[in-house]
Amino acid sequence: MFGTSGIRGEVGEEVTAELALSVGRALASEGYERVVVGRDVRESGTMLADALAAGVRECGGDVIDVGVAPTPTVARGVEWLEADAGVVITASHNPATDNGIKLWSPSGQAFDTERRAAITDRVENERYDLEDWTGIGDRSHHDGLLERHVETVTDAVGDFEGLEVVVDVGNGAGSVTADALVELGCHVRTLNAQPDGRFPGRPSEPNAETLTDLQQLVGATDADLGIAHDGDGDRMMAVDERGEFVPKDLLLALFAREAAGDGEQVAAPVDTSLAVDDALAAVGASVTRTAVGDVYVAERATEPEVVFGGEPSGAWIWPEETLCPDGPYAACTLAAMVARDGPLGDAVDALETYPIRRTSLEVDDKTAVMERVEATVRERELEVDALDGVRIDHGDGWTLVRPSGTEPVVRVTAEARDPDRAAALFEDARALVADAADTE
Repeated sequence: MFGTSGIRGEVGEEVTAELALSVGRALASEGYERVVVGRDVRESGTMLADALAAGVRECGGDVIDVGVAPTPTVARGVEWLEADAGVVITASHNPATDNGIKLWSPSGQAFDTERRAAITDRVENERYDLEDWTGIGDRSHHDGLLERHVETVTDAVGDFEGLEVVVDVGNGAGSVTADALVELGCHVRTLNAQPDGRFPGRPSEPNAETLTDLQQLVGATDADLGIAHDGDGDRMMAVDERGEFVPKDLLLALFAREAAGDGEQVAAPVDTSLAVDDALAAVGASVTRTAVGDVYVAERATEPEVVFGGEPSGAWIWPEETLCPDGPYAACTLAAMVARDGPLGDAVDALETYPIRRTSLEVDDKTAVMERVEATVRERELEVDALDGVRIDHGDGWTLVRPSGTEPVVRVTAEARDPDRAAALFEDARALVADAADTE
């Protein structure tokens, strides 16, 4: 039921009011007596939030409805409002046809594996503790979380001023960023700032292909940087002062190097570039790899030696601040770095980059193919990490063979510091998958 970032799918198919009602019932039945509920700007969110709130109340829980708010605002709000859990109705960066449900604990961490399993069990087996008419919970409304999020971010980042920043809200819920940057003394322009769950300005996912308007505006003006969010404001990507999209792994490397020091660790997924390892090695820190998905990065970030966690998709986690990916906090932190150190483009150019090769191979049985790939690799006595797919550390490079979570394909990735070595590793891994598929 849960994917790598909550429940998500097409409204009316995978995601329905019935499902939202069931999750609400499961939460209250599992003992979460006080639940904060927010949503992004999708119109279907109103229906789903109402259904989820009804389920919580039906099993005796109380609901605090905070309306439209970024995911990190709601996640932080669980603690602020002294609640037991938080729910955001959102499909994050997915298209307007989709919606979903993200669950949060008071620490700001997304529900971990154990908590997700408990909710899944109750939903799949319809194990609910329904109350009679005297035990139905209350539903109240709360304003002020957005302002508190702005205050929290600005207090944590500290004073700086004079920057010109363009914020592409993507028609989503991430208005906190612009407000916080203004409070910090920046001159802010916005793009796609009108909330609209159809996402007319651009697709909700912020990447090099969808942020062309932001890149053009930053490049044509005196702006120092551009910031972009997805529909619920937890992801953040950046454009430098030249109007160039900052590659995802390099933004991760910049944040990681800023956060970590000698002997400390940064949590990042198994498909993270060597550029991050090398940036951290320069300051005596290292990478600890996780399964792909910000929920797994957050779980690893609870370990005491981990001072930062990041996923190249745009999810950035500072565990001393909060265990949720906080797009506004990341945006203001990056702006503070630029104000202190100078142009973002110079910082990006100073990082080492390496060739990465990727492809996807369609297969009939992903599970069988992956089993054969792992068996073959272990017969070769290579250094294997089977945390998420099969990752092979070759010393001077790495390969990753990983099944898609949604498609009948197996993805192959290879990276090395030398281009020829990267090509050789890639071809070997691709052949390995092809041979495994041919024996189906």
